[in-house]
Amino acid sequence: MSSPFSRHSDHLRLAIRVIPNAGRNALDGIAVAADGESFIKARVSAVPEDGKANKALIELFAKALKIPKSSVSILSGETARKKILRIEGDPEDLQRKLDGLLKS
Repeated sequence: MSSPFSRHSDHLRLAIRVIPNAGRNALDGIAVAADGESFIKARVSAVPEDGKANKALIELFAKALKIPKSSVSILSGETARKKILRIEGDPEDLQRKLDGLLKS
């Protein structure tokens, strides 16, 4: 099983699977795909039209990690459910915050 986190010198990369049009905005923990790849499940209430779900996903992570929205960007998967997010900041601190959020 791989980790959904990838640490770099000035940022953290996250593998995400987004569930748009959900009843609430929430992080639902870590899941593993059939191929063994790990990802964070994220639910957003926004519809997947005109980038609304992507915007809601960025806002969800920014709010959960208490960082500015400008620190979160989508590296790949703009139009797919599976995405790679780049989160600017101290990777150790960001991973510690995410570990706490995903375990609670």
